[in-house]
Order: sequence, then structure tokens, then C-alpha cells
Amino acid sequence: MVVTDLNHVEQQVLMTPGLKKAFDFLRRMDVQRLTEGKVGIDGENVFAIVQRYETISSDIVKFECHKKYIDVQYVVSGEEIIGWAPAEQMTIKGNYDPDKDICFGTVARELMTPVYLAAGQLAALFPEDGHAPRLAAHAPSSVLKIVIKVSVSQAGL
Repeated sequence: MVVTDLNHVEQQVLMTPGLKKAFDFLRRMDVQRLTEGKVGIDGENVFAIVQRYETISSDIVKFECHKKYIDVQYVVSGEEIIGWAPAEQMTIKGNYDPDKDICFGTVARELMTPVYLAAGQLAALFPEDGHAPRLAAHAPSSVLKIVIKVSVSQAGL
């Protein structure tokens, strides 16, 4: 996992063609005005999912991980905590769904690292990274986030 500001990402993340497309997309001037849902960038190789939601405070933290895609989770406005732990520390709660490229599970609280993201910051989460997005930073609040899915095959991994 890499956590950084969008302005510093080139110094911290290997710029493969797929990741470069993701970061170029985030630098568009109109990201604030995007409507919710899927936005194409490069077919199924690189695409964005625009999300608007309220963060939650919960004692039960739902983790997820992916096998086919890297998640670039960029907070456009608002703030949130993303729980992080190595995927191998997840207790899996159901089968991996290859169509949605997702597997859910839990991680003991003491093994979770809370990652704070404010507007303009991102987390690049790789298949090895279990993560629990949408957690309230201080109190539940509104977030506009863009999750860019970058195919592992396009990322040069």
C-alpha cells in the first residue's frame, strides 16, 4: 500500500502505463462534477467508480481484498479512515467473487492500521492489501471518492 497526496504520487509509485492513466484521470479539472457510477478510462484495464456516501462509525469493520485489480482510492472531498492489514491476516467470510473481483472478511482490531485520507489524498491498494474503506475519521461525514481499478496485468506486476 502507498498513501500519498496526488501531487507526490510520481515520486512514490512506479509509473506503469495503467497507473499513469489512473493518475492522469484524477488530475482532470472536472472530477468534482463527475456523476456517481462507472467511468471508462481504458476499457476493463483501467476504469473509475465515482462514489458519494456517508462514512460510518462501527465496531464491526468489513474488510475486502481483490486479486485482479489494484484500487487507487482518491478522496475528492471529505475525509475518511481506511483500515489496512495484510490480506493474509483477514478471516475470510465467504467465497471470492471473480466477477466482482472481491472477497470480504474481518481483521482483529489490534491488527488493523487506520489510514487517514483527506481531500487530495489517495491510497494505492494492491492485491496483498486487505482494506476497510468508508470509516468515519472523527464523526460520520459526506465523502466524494473516486476508486480507480487498474488491472494487475496493466500495472506490470
